[in-house]
Amino acid sequence: MSLATFLFGLVLGRRKPITSGELHIPGVRQQLTIRRDRYGIPAIEAENDHDAFFGLGFVQAQDRGFQLESLLRVVRGQMSALVGHAALPIDRISRRLGFRRSADEQLAVLDTDIREALAAFVAGINAGFAQGLPKPPHEFQLLKSPPTPWEPADVLGLVKFQTFLLPSNWDVELARLKILREDGPDALRALDPAAACFAHESQEKTTSHLDGFLQDLAIFQKHFPRGGGSNNWVIAGERTATGKPILANDPHLAPSLPAPWYLAHMETPSWKVAGAVLLGGPVFPIAHNGFCCWGVTAGLTDNTDLFIEKPNANFPVIRETIHVADAADVVEEVTITPRGPVLLQSESEMISVRAVWLDALPLRGFFDSPRARSFEEFRQPFAQWPSMPLNVVYADEAGNTGYQLIGQLPKRTAGSGTIPLPAEAGGWQGYVPFEEMPHCVNPSAGYFATANDPVLNGSRFGVDFLDPYRVEVIRDELAKKTTWTVEMCSELHRSQRVLPWEQLRETVLALTTNDPDGELGLKLLREWDGHATERSPAATVFQLTIADLCTRVAKAKAPKSWETVLGGSVGVLGGSIFSDRRVGHLVNLICTNAPGWFARSWSDEILDTITKVVRELRAKHGPGPDFWQWGDLRQLTLEHALLKKHWLRRIFNLGPVPLGGDANTVLQAGCRPLEPLENPSNIPNLRAVFDTSNWSNSRYVLAGGQSGNPMSANFSDQFELWRNGETIPMAWTTDEVIRTSVASLRIQPKNGG
Repeated sequence: MSLATFLFGLVLGRRKPITSGELHIPGVRQQLTIRRDRYGIPAIEAENDHDAFFGLGFVQAQDRGFQLESLLRVVRGQMSALVGHAALPIDRISRRLGFRRSADEQLAVLDTDIREALAAFVAGINAGFAQGLPKPPHEFQLLKSPPTPWEPADVLGLVKFQTFLLPSNWDVELARLKILREDGPDALRALDPAAACFAHESQEKTTSHLDGFLQDLAIFQKHFPRGGGSNNWVIAGERTATGKPILANDPHLAPSLPAPWYLAHMETPSWKVAGAVLLGGPVFPIAHNGFCCWGVTAGLTDNTDLFIEKPNANFPVIRETIHVADAADVVEEVTITPRGPVLLQSESEMISVRAVWLDALPLRGFFDSPRARSFEEFRQPFAQWPSMPLNVVYADEAGNTGYQLIGQLPKRTAGSGTIPLPAEAGGWQGYVPFEEMPHCVNPSAGYFATANDPVLNGSRFGVDFLDPYRVEVIRDELAKKTTWTVEMCSELHRSQRVLPWEQLRETVLALTTNDPDGELGLKLLREWDGHATERSPAATVFQLTIADLCTRVAKAKAPKSWETVLGGSVGVLGGSIFSDRRVGHLVNLICTNAPGWFARSWSDEILDTITKVVRELRAKHGPGPDFWQWGDLRQLTLEHALLKKHWLRRIFNLGPVPLGGDANTVLQAGCRPLEPLENPSNIPNLRAVFDTSNWSNSRYVLAGGQSGNPMSANFSDQFELWRNGETIPMAWTTDEVIRTSVASLRIQPKNGG
């Protein structure tokens, strides 16, 4: 513990949760036992489903109280009331989209058991704040505000918010629109060959109102960055050392502290589950139930469309009053079109959004996963999953493996969903039947991997996927061995193999120059093993060269909107899948020697860039390669959502520390081409490997720890393990849970429950 943290705790107290003894709490129906291991991971033992979900909410409030508060306030559009005028753009976007507004509508159509689970979960959250903590977390004291009580609809609103952050193409639609209007259809076709025809779109309208909205989105992302990746794979028993399947998963989200994931074990007399929940949620997207296991990556299918609308006085308007802590209230007028709410508008046009996740549809999916005893039982509940699109891999102890694309999708009457269409051009006509969603059982290769690529027939449902480099490395490695173990999967999680370099190596190393800086750059690349490790100066030269070339390519065709192409500060959300795909686009241009981009040859551009990079490294970072190591120049900081730049960041952040990898390595550490040395935008906040031959041998690790309290030993106790590629177990059997417990809390009903 640092001196600053010690003094902070001395002033505000330690505020640790109550984890031992006995509590009597209203709302609990029977005895509920919560045991914790040395890492603070709770094992919740309940006598009924209600108390199990209550317990899960209770421990999340105990460990991640302010993180829950932040999520709740953004869902309701009430962040400004907590932190002031600076958060107004967050609340305005939330109110326009109507996370909570649409959640209220959805709650009414859910099955009774799902509504009961949500009610029990939020009752647990509220009890965790009221009875599970001696005092609210430190941030509440700093902001002089009490915790806000949760309601069942808030959980649904949070799912909608998370789906909004997990790109499903709407952000790319805005990027395309801006490029089209500022630089024309030829620029868009050149920079985005995967998209459909754009010539029909009028170029006369301005983007001034679009720019204002994008600035609000940039502020939104500053506090709640979007996600954008993940890896998962499943290996059949014929290719493992035990003869039983292994499943591995590492979801990629922003480098936040605490992590977005929370580890837990739940048990009732009829089912058990252990794994990871997204904080604020009662279900386990990455977990096992003692028979089968599952893991997820972002599916990136297109469940959202934007429409260009003509202003219409007949459209209903909702007046949303936003309270602001340091200023007068603000009234946000939200226009609702037949397509959906209006995101932005000017005197001449409006842009509305239609999203599956805003529709009032039933929801089951992961709620039923703990009870599944076959792949078919596991997959069928996802016929009702109007939420984030996900690639789900599956394995069970009977030896079966499988894959299912989940996330309900629209049937379009016109267009492909790649760019905002005029409202009169078309809309939706129902949803794609679940039977048409791609899936497979026991793939013939003996393994199956996804990494945000168009899996199976996934390209039918969208075009905005990520470059295939990570999944190609994973599949290549999986094919090499037939004795896979949990440890080997953990090693693959940390692969820093740079596949784009392998594709460019021959072209680049054929270049020659008399310039000493250019020759030094080529020498480093010639001797490089092609892995973006922390100690590699060649990796730095390559990454900065690629970033500079991506910038040159963008400027060549889009001189006005090039920053949007690269995910710049005036672009969409500080980045989008459009900008994430720049490397693959560049590699293809170079490998095909594409004409018409520069007055000089590609060879001249590449040599000029390498030379420039070496000169800038020498000028800014030191006289030679010993000063240019990749992990020294591009470092990782895990950041608190609201205090990341505050003077208290030394207490609530972790880092900076060296980190290898890049946006296209299995070890995800992506940055925008405009700022290749910035804090990575996405990292594997969680790694998990499931062993179906021995569930107790399944392994996990978080980037940080279970707790959001900087005075807790579990605030950062997994961080070094995560950095070093190490993992921890989670007890599964009753004996293991008891043996590994360091604290035990019994919760009894009060006044008859």
